[in-house]
Amino acid sequence: MSTVSTVVGGISFWYAQEGTPAPREPLPGDTNVDVCIVGGGYTGLWTAYYLKKAVPFLNITVLEAKFCGYGASGRNGGWLYNGIAGRDRYAELHGHEAAVRLQKAMNDTVGEVVRTAAEEKIDADIHQGGVLEVAHTPAQLARLKDFHSVEIAFGESDRVLRGARETAERVQVTGAVGSTWTPHGARLHPAKLVKGLADAVEALGVTIHESTPVTEIKPKHAVTPYGTVRAPYVLRCTEGFTASLKGQKRTWLPMNSSMIVTEPLPARIWDAIGWEGRETLGDMAHAYFYAQRTADDRIALGGRGYPYRFGSATDDDGRTQPATVAALRDLMVRLFPVTAGVHVDHAWSGVLGVPRDWCATVTLDRSTGLGYAGGYVGSGVATANLAARTLRDLIQQDSGQAGPTDLTTLPWVNHKVRRWEPEPFRWLGVHGMYAAYRAADRRETTSPRPGTDPIAKIADRIAGRH
Repeated sequence: MSTVSTVVGGISFWYAQEGTPAPREPLPGDTNVDVCIVGGGYTGLWTAYYLKKAVPFLNITVLEAKFCGYGASGRNGGWLYNGIAGRDRYAELHGHEAAVRLQKAMNDTVGEVVRTAAEEKIDADIHQGGVLEVAHTPAQLARLKDFHSVEIAFGESDRVLRGARETAERVQVTGAVGSTWTPHGARLHPAKLVKGLADAVEALGVTIHESTPVTEIKPKHAVTPYGTVRAPYVLRCTEGFTASLKGQKRTWLPMNSSMIVTEPLPARIWDAIGWEGRETLGDMAHAYFYAQRTADDRIALGGRGYPYRFGSATDDDGRTQPATVAALRDLMVRLFPVTAGVHVDHAWSGVLGVPRDWCATVTLDRSTGLGYAGGYVGSGVATANLAARTLRDLIQQDSGQAGPTDLTTLPWVNHKVRRWEPEPFRWLGVHGMYAAYRAADRRETTSPRPGTDPIAKIADRIAGRH
């Protein structure tokens, strides 16, 4: 089907549907505050929210380059789930039990977001139907069973393994031979959540300045074209846009992810597909997809597409290559053949932050007051909330208002990672890695063997993924 009439870019479908927020005033000049938060996405806004709730007298300012939710927080797939990047690595570094504590904190985080959204009267189309991940090939089924066993070993006793027939009773995904389901997940509307959260933060008395790009962060200073904000604590919450800051080009790689969303689908199509539980849906491919059934009965589906732009460049508008749009649409039709005639209303892209070791982290340097959180590798909708509560506790501990907490002793706190390679090695490595993953997926599709294709194993080792 032609994508001529498909809207491409324009930030995301979520904003095309919801409308962009009324602009907030930029920074008027130099100022002094108690805490300066750089970045108005989920991480920055949740951090401001929890800090202000814990210590109401704090003078907190959030600086956002465009508008709150302009980045990944307003472009993601709407997966609020308990996955966290780097857990296996943290088990290696700090022991299994430490990683179990981290996983349990993530399990609890899903409920924390749902509860807080309800408390703040944020209507974000949240439906807690869990997460269903399916397998299509013998190799994927073997990985799925291994994954299921590992998740149980990390404390998910409520996870369920399903065969082909049981999977089809939930969602009719063509060729699915099995699935694993966890209740620790929910579907949501990303832009509604971030807009509601920004409003809640302002209502608490936090100052938000939009259209205020920060060009440099240094101890006790956030530098912008309109003036400098000075604060004992300056927190970097810029995730996939971190490379735009002075000195941060190789800190986190801005990985592109792309999405499409269909027109609202009629009842006859949903009767064929099922998906009545509205679980978030993914698979065990190396170049995996992620999808949701939206509140207004569309399919929103995403995948990697063109994974990385040379020099850690980011495309502000969310423009998506025609080949990527076509590939995502073809994937949707393979999964759900009944959608062959439906129209794709919108396609867009966004960036997510990827550390060199693929481990999410939250850090506060007590000697400088500089902190940051991110590197979520696509799991940021929930992880940002846990990171924010952890930053709150770290600041309270550092300022003498509280002692260590369960969150400040989690193994991802103050994790250090080396920088990415310089160009052109960064570009060659990322594109080579995803070419290898796609090749491995193609080979596994035609192979009766249950083992993971060797090409994918080599790509994992080279990439440093855990």
